[in-house]
Amino acid sequence: MLVFSNIKVKEAKTFKERLFGLMFKKNINYGLLFKNCRSIHTFFMKEKIEIIATDANDKIIKKYKSVRPWRIIIAPKNTKNIYELPENTI
Repeated sequence: MLVFSNIKVKEAKTFKERLFGLMFKKNINYGLLFKNCRSIHTFFMKEKIEIIATDANDKIIKKYKSVRPWRIIIAPKNTKNIYELPENTI
């Protein structure tokens, strides 16, 4: 798992955690890890977020900075995990 020095990253494990992610949140101060995932949406987000797509070994494949609400992100085919992070984290 990637380590971020200034924020904690929680794993979204349950259906509800994976469904809602960071939707409806303001002043986000933590990140979420979505394992076995290669696409996410930012519907109903209250602020921009950063997204990191990694492979099975957590090697970064692609970074998406300042993703606005109401977007759909489909990461490259070899993506295994997605990290949703507060804006200006990467």
